[in-house]
Amino acid sequence: MNSDELTKLKKILETLKKNQELFFDKYGVDDIYSNSKIFEIVIANELNHDLIPGHSGSKDAKNELGEFEYKHFKESSSNHSWTFNDYSDNTIESLKKIKAAIFAHIDDTEFPPMLDWYIEVDGNTCSMYLDKRTKELLASKPKGKVNDRKMINLSALQLERDLKLSKTEITTINKDGKYYKEIMEIQKNSKQMEEITGISQILTSNKFWEMLVAIILKHQVLSEQSGHDAKDDDGNTFEYKVSKNHSWNFQDISENVLEKYKNDKAIILAVVNKQNLVVTNIYSADSAKVVQRLKEKLEVKRKKRLAEKGEKLRRSQVSLSKGDLTIVGAVEIEVN
Repeated sequence: MNSDELTKLKKILETLKKNQELFFDKYGVDDIYSNSKIFEIVIANELNHDLIPGHSGSKDAKNELGEFEYKHFKESSSNHSWTFNDYSDNTIESLKKIKAAIFAHIDDTEFPPMLDWYIEVDGNTCSMYLDKRTKELLASKPKGKVNDRKMINLSALQLERDLKLSKTEITTINKDGKYYKEIMEIQKNSKQMEEITGISQILTSNKFWEMLVAIILKHQVLSEQSGHDAKDDDGNTFEYKVSKNHSWNFQDISENVLEKYKNDKAIILAVVNKQNLVVTNIYSADSAKVVQRLKEKLEVKRKKRLAEKGEKLRRSQVSLSKGDLTIVGAVEIEVN
C-alpha cells in the first residue's frame, strides 16, 4: 500500500469512526463493524425492526409484537445454510419467548448488498424444530463418535419441506427504512476500503480489525477459504487473534487446527480499541509454543470439567491471557 492509498484509508477510517459514534448516539448500538453486524442492520432496515443494543445472550431486533433472532448467510458464502454454533438447551428454550426467527439470505453480488429473501419461523416452532433436529442428529452418530459440541446447519429446503413454510421475496431496498442512510454510508466506505486494500467482504467476521493490524505489520489479509489470516511479502503465513482486551479466544481447537498453527510463522495477538478504531497492542507469539500452551490449557479444562460435573468437555475452546505472553514467547511490536 503506497502513501496515497494509506492517506485515503485513514480518511475513510475517520469517517467510519464518526459514523459509529453517530449510530451509537441515535440507536444505542455499538461496534457495528465486527462479526457481520452490518447485515443485521440491513435486515432490520428492510423489516422495519428496531435493533436491540447487543450483549451476550440478547436477541437481535424487536418491534411492537416482540423480539426477533436473526440468522443470515450471503450469496458469496461457501456455506449456503444457517448455522447454530455451540448452542445449549437454554438457547433452544429461549426461542420460545421470541416472536420469530428470521432466516435471511443476503445478495452481496451487487452493490449495495441487500436482503432479497427470508423465511420467518415462529419462535415456539423454531425451538421445537431445533430440539427435534438435534436429537435426530445425535442419534444418527455412530456410538463413540458423537461430537460433544452442539452445532447444526439448517437449509432453506429443510425449513420449507419440514415446516411447510415459504420464502418471502424482496425486490427493492427499503429506502424509507430507519437505518437506510447509515447503511449506504457504511457500504460506500467499506467498498472504498476493499478497493484500496484488496480485502473482500471487509465487514465480515473480524476482517476489519485484521486489516488494521495487517497495515501496521505490512501483511496482506487473506480470504476465509485460505486457511490462514494473513501473509507477508515472503509468503509466510500468520494466524491473527484480535480482542478488545488482553484475552484471546481460540475456538474449535482440533488436532488439524493445531497442526495448521504450527505452519504459521507466528501467531499475532492484537488488542484494539473498537470505539476509536485503533490498534493499541500487537504481540508476535511463537507458533509451536502457542500450540503447546493451548494443549496444556485444554487438558486442565478437561480435567476440571470431569472433576466438577463428571462430564466431557463439550467444546474445545480456551483463551490466552496477558499472563501467557511470556510462556508463548510473545514479543511486543511497536504500533505507532
